[in-house]
Amino acid sequence: MSKPVVLIAEELSPATVEALGPDFEVRSCDGADRAQLLPALADADAVLIRSATKMDAEAIGAARRLKVIARAGVGLDNVDVPAATQAGVMVVNAPQSNIVSAAELAVGLLIASARNIVPANAALRAGEWKRSKYSGAEIYDKVLGVVGLGRIGVLVAQRLSAFGMRVIAYDPYVQAPRAAQIGVRLVSLDELLAESDFISVHLPKTPETVGLIGAEALRKVKPTARIINAARGGIVDEAALYDALAEKRIAGAGLDVFAKEPCTDSPLFGLDTVVATPHLGASTDEAQEKAGIAVARSVRLALAGELVPDAVNVQGGVIAEDVRPGLPLAERLGRIFTALAGGVAARIDVEVRGEIAAHDVSVLELAALKGVFSDVVEESVSYVNAPLLAKERGVEVALLTSADSPDHRNLLTVRGTLPTGDVVSVSGTLIGPKRIEKLVEVDGFDIDLVPTEHMLFFRYHDKPRVVGSVGRLIGDAGINIGGMQVSRDEKGGHALMALTVDSAVPAAVVSEIAAQIGAHSGRAVDLED
Repeated sequence: MSKPVVLIAEELSPATVEALGPDFEVRSCDGADRAQLLPALADADAVLIRSATKMDAEAIGAARRLKVIARAGVGLDNVDVPAATQAGVMVVNAPQSNIVSAAELAVGLLIASARNIVPANAALRAGEWKRSKYSGAEIYDKVLGVVGLGRIGVLVAQRLSAFGMRVIAYDPYVQAPRAAQIGVRLVSLDELLAESDFISVHLPKTPETVGLIGAEALRKVKPTARIINAARGGIVDEAALYDALAEKRIAGAGLDVFAKEPCTDSPLFGLDTVVATPHLGASTDEAQEKAGIAVARSVRLALAGELVPDAVNVQGGVIAEDVRPGLPLAERLGRIFTALAGGVAARIDVEVRGEIAAHDVSVLELAALKGVFSDVVEESVSYVNAPLLAKERGVEVALLTSADSPDHRNLLTVRGTLPTGDVVSVSGTLIGPKRIEKLVEVDGFDIDLVPTEHMLFFRYHDKPRVVGSVGRLIGDAGINIGGMQVSRDEKGGHALMALTVDSAVPAAVVSEIAAQIGAHSGRAVDLED
């Protein structure tokens, strides 16, 4: 069998290829060259990129086999995540890979700004000895204002606390006790602007944060304050910052990011009070190696059909070991449900009972939905786009959990209400050390059946000679029966017959059997991939 194709579209560390291992065919191209990229994507199962490759709707559309886009870094500005989600393509990044490098660069920019290192260096290289002109400021006992107390903001706070700085922070999503644990006092943004001697920005770029440090904010800071932005361009309004610096309303700035990149021409670059670098936050050998290794591991997981903790467009995260064996069962139950329902439900409940309900079992909901839609839609269904498919079809989905499971250690149920009001349900469990799959309930009838690729289910009124008629008709069609069970609510009442067979049963044969036994419904389930 051919190996899955992993396309490396930009230069990554040798450790990245090593982390992928021998199970893939690794190819390379210049992702910034569309003429190279689009044909190379045609038979790729995964693509690894950095910032120069644009995985937009066109590129995703050209990659019919693509299962995962892996960004060796944090930012995803060059990936059309909605288009990837629609196509069922997982998008992963390496959110932890560059946090130390980014934090260290912010600290470096702050110190360089405080001590005028860059202009002093330039003057000396030009043959000028200007000690008095480039006198700076100590950072000891000064107030550092951290805007955004996420992973990088925390690292900056910790490092500059060691320099003797007093740290305050603004972050509406962090609780005061959490900030206090790292020696940080939470304040409002206005308080931070007024009190800080140095302001370091560590926020994501969102519609709410763009221009957050703008003209109004800069009018509230001390004239001796310095602004550092090594987060995302546009959070600090560059025009407003230039005006504040030119008018000496603030003392300096350190910038690694810009509203439009690459940025090689800005009025800010003409000011001695500005230290600027070309988005070097993640540009260390260590960060690049960490990012490459992290996304290589994510690609291995994704191409193995597993969820990835760093996937940005998949609900759920790390899967508990007790939950993982239930994923194939949940998907199988979803497929059986769809076959029994004969159409799309108006509402689907995924119910998880027993010991595993103590864990995060949201991934089982995803697996069940993947099964529900796998035999319904033409496009590939994955953990990524299954919730989107449900939403597009107006299907209400709920995950129900309970530690109470009287008859089984753990029980998974997919239950759906059809537009007609009818309810269809199918339940399963895992038995013994080998975790053997068992169907234990269908539409309220108790059964004990190992699911196979081909199954039949008939609902009918309990009466004599039904079993013999079904056996004869299936035999006449040249199909061998592997197993058969009959369950009924009472003698002469409603009954369910479940059969496993060795090959697919044509729809005409199912219809003939249903007519012969007077069945309310007859359904064939075929689980072949």
